[in-house]
Amino acid sequence: MINKNFRPNAAAVIRGSAQYPEIRGKVFFRQRQNGVLVTAEVYGLPRGGAEKCSGGIFAFHIHEGGDCSGNADDPFANVKGHYNPGSCPHPYHAGDLPPLMSNTGYAYMSVITDRFRVSEVIGRSVIIHSGYDDFTTQPSGNAGEKIACGVIEAS
Repeated sequence: MINKNFRPNAAAVIRGSAQYPEIRGKVFFRQRQNGVLVTAEVYGLPRGGAEKCSGGIFAFHIHEGGDCSGNADDPFANVKGHYNPGSCPHPYHAGDLPPLMSNTGYAYMSVITDRFRVSEVIGRSVIIHSGYDDFTTQPSGNAGEKIACGVIEAS
């Protein structure tokens, strides 16, 4: 649970696609002297496959666009690619974040990053993918389909 006294500078409300309507959560961004504190709390993530050692790891990125809409093939196609103002190779995009590690559909993650400032990501989107990011495959880590999205707004 996120501390009730925590005052973020920006936040995104996460909602799943039509195929994953149970996904919901929030991502908070707080500018600090040493970087941006990103804190995510997400519920309703898919439980994974029938195999004991599968599922539960979800790629998590900031994307360039701020429109959580798309088409029949990609419900969040309009978010465009990973936020990457420096034109860096993957996994060095500014929007590349650590994965969400789910425990029975719930994930909590907190990280400090110096790859961007809060003011630079307002109006962009946060995406959760169906699989894990391999941190190798170009251009975006072979992370699977986009299953949830939220637009980052100033708070």
